Amino acid sequence: MLRLRAICPFSWRVFQFRPFSCEPLISQMNKCTDEEQIFDLIEKNKAMLSEKQLGCAFNVLWQFQKQKTSLLKKVECVRGHPQFLTLRNLTTNKMEFMNDDTLVNVLYITQQFAVEAHDPLVEALVTEAWRRLERFDIDVLSKFSSCLADQHLHLSPLMGKIADIVNRNLETIQDLRSLSVLMVSISSLISQRFQEQLVNKTELLFDTVDSSQVSIARRIVQFLRNIKYSYYPLLEKCNEVFLSNVNHLDLESISKILHLYHSLQFHNFEFIIKAKKRLTEMIPLFDHPASFVKLFVALGPLAGPEEKKQLKSTMLLMSEELTSQQALAVMGAMEEMESRNSHLIKKIASILHKHLDSYKPIELLKITQALIFLHFQSKELFVKLRELLLSYLKISVVPSEICILVCAISMLPSPHLDEAGISRIEAVLPQCDLGDLNGFATSVLRWIQYDHMYLDSNTGKQLKLLQKLDHYAHQRLQKCNNLNLLWEEIKSLKGDWFADSVLEETVATLQHLMDEINHRNVARVASFISRTNYLNTLLLDRIASVVIQQIEKIHPFAILAIILPFSILNYDPPQRDEFFRTCIQHLNSYLDSLDPLILVFLGFSLATLEYFPEDLLKAIFNIKFLAKLDSQLELLCSSLNMRVQFRLMELNRAVFLECPEYQIPWFHDRFCQQQYNKDIGSMNGAQQQIYKMLGEVLGGMNFVKASVLTPYYHTIDFECILDKRKKPLPYGSHNITLGKLPEMHWGSNTQIVGSRLPSGAERIALEFLDSRAFCRNIPHLKGKSAMKKRHLEILGYHVIQIPHFEWNSMAMSTKDARMDYLRERIFGEGKSCL
Repeated sequence: MLRLRAICPFSWRVFQFRPFSCEPLISQMNKCTDEEQIFDLIEKNKAMLSEKQLGCAFNVLWQFQKQKTSLLKKVECVRGHPQFLTLRNLTTNKMEFMNDDTLVNVLYITQQFAVEAHDPLVEALVTEAWRRLERFDIDVLSKFSSCLADQHLHLSPLMGKIADIVNRNLETIQDLRSLSVLMVSISSLISQRFQEQLVNKTELLFDTVDSSQVSIARRIVQFLRNIKYSYYPLLEKCNEVFLSNVNHLDLESISKILHLYHSLQFHNFEFIIKAKKRLTEMIPLFDHPASFVKLFVALGPLAGPEEKKQLKSTMLLMSEELTSQQALAVMGAMEEMESRNSHLIKKIASILHKHLDSYKPIELLKITQALIFLHFQSKELFVKLRELLLSYLKISVVPSEICILVCAISMLPSPHLDEAGISRIEAVLPQCDLGDLNGFATSVLRWIQYDHMYLDSNTGKQLKLLQKLDHYAHQRLQKCNNLNLLWEEIKSLKGDWFADSVLEETVATLQHLMDEINHRNVARVASFISRTNYLNTLLLDRIASVVIQQIEKIHPFAILAIILPFSILNYDPPQRDEFFRTCIQHLNSYLDSLDPLILVFLGFSLATLEYFPEDLLKAIFNIKFLAKLDSQLELLCSSLNMRVQFRLMELNRAVFLECPEYQIPWFHDRFCQQQYNKDIGSMNGAQQQIYKMLGEVLGGMNFVKASVLTPYYHTIDFECILDKRKKPLPYGSHNITLGKLPEMHWGSNTQIVGSRLPSGAERIALEFLDSRAFCRNIPHLKGKSAMKKRHLEILGYHVIQIPHFEWNSMAMSTKDARMDYLRERIFGEGKSCL
């Protein structure tokens, strides 16, 4: 030993005084406290670094980064370090010796350091991983798929290969964390059958996951969003995970979840309430624009008046620091919040104006829509917007992008396109789907309306363009042979062109494909029918049949959408009783978990069909439920808030009048007085005609009342009273005005206390029914008008409904014919034609 010390004195001194340097290099790396120490080790040992040591170096560098707050700045610093380049070069030479886990982990970390996808190291890592793909275990495969997704390779052959591997091995996969990553990555290129297999597998594995695994639940919801499938059983399970962890969710997680829910049209009142509370607590915590903008976007649409005021005032203070994308996000949120803060709108608009050149076409459309919705006026900004949109239009060749540009231009002052712009539209029409064609048609109709206002002479060209749009839309519909693909094109179609030119052909195509209606798409088809007001009995009968046969596969959350077209269109399928009984029984066990507004809409929809399930009504008309509903109303936009309140009032009225045995009291007097104390409004042309003629028919204007408010706040166009000999009674001689009577009560025989008629007299209600009271395609009375007729009859009225198509028909083109018509309806024995 002494001889050895004499031969190698230097080596002995190093060993004695620097024991750290003789530790295994991986241990030394793990003991480093910052990036510079790692880089020192790389520089000193670059000639001898093994593949494991290289993998460890990447891993330790990334661990340091995850602890930093200003992530981007540190990433740039590390990526630009000379020894990071050394590390990348060494890895390129050694990667074939790395094990699978290290190889993919290095790829993942290089991407976190924002190394470009075309970098030689990244390309080499992807190529090597592709070579080994079949032997990867599920965890490595999931991480690799995530790396490919980050490179926007969702539709690549390599991702297709990963999807095939998952498909072949699905039965053996037991790790939901890895599977959820893979599901999101491959979601863009898998068949519907494979989608359903993945959903079923996820359901089987879900209970094996710890309830704290928010990231897994979020990826599952993201997968459902990606495949556009609101599969409620899984959504509910994921929602339970979010609820149990909501107090630990950060801003990023809550924002993402709310966005995914919105995309899936999945509303959970309990989560929204808790998310709002959590986000509100965060308001004082963020003073940096990037974070506060995210908070503003997430919380703004949910916030109450005080929170909105606080958000807007803080945003105003930091508005000068906003980037172009942050300003765009804020403007979008303000549109959703229905903001009228002119100071903030002006401030954000000035930032948008400054960065206008940097926005993509879809972003320019969003800016245009938001500015117009918020009533912002700026000639300079709109001129620049138009110039930019036109410049994009000149070079764009993608149909959907051209549609976006044309749509935005049509919203601006002076919405015209020149010949070149119209030619650009015509050139892409054969490639357009129904959504694009509808967008073009909506724009053209705006031009025609503008021309009509300003007496322009371009209408002829625009009408020819509309004819071409009709042609290509009908051609596309006639070629369609898949219901789910058709749904993707028609789900958001609306507007006059679609209703007038394409709707009938669309319904015919749906009818042709109706054998494809099943538990998964039945609610979608029902929603389309509700939205279009088009009565097709074959489609509705098919919907009822599917529901009866496949009810166990249909989630209760979808029942409202299914019932709605029957309610709106006032249609009873042949299996009426079985259909409604099946729907209600399926709902009963979910009455406590359904959102309050859904229950209100359900109750009202069933009431229009004269269906009053007692369990549902008792679930709605109790103090606990109504308090919960009040809390939810605070989260809704003003228009939806008012709509829900009206539906609750109308349901209350229907139950009170049609089901007195339930003993549910009428409690909407104050609400109705607040709403109906406003001016009733002027009569349209037909109503004015009828009013004057009624005066002549009845013997004077004092024998008829217009715009009458009945007990329980139905409004009727005209009222008159006939005695037992069918002789009109003048209003001036009897104190029987109904008017706005607060807290009116009824006796058991439904006579109005305090407003009795002479013995044998009859009160007549005359209603002029315009096109809104009927189905779009046939003169069939819709549900609300039919329910109103029932209610007026319960109130003691004889109801005479005057359809617009009768009043305006050729048979009644003269005054004498109309006078005879009114006499026959009032004094004769002729039945209502409805």
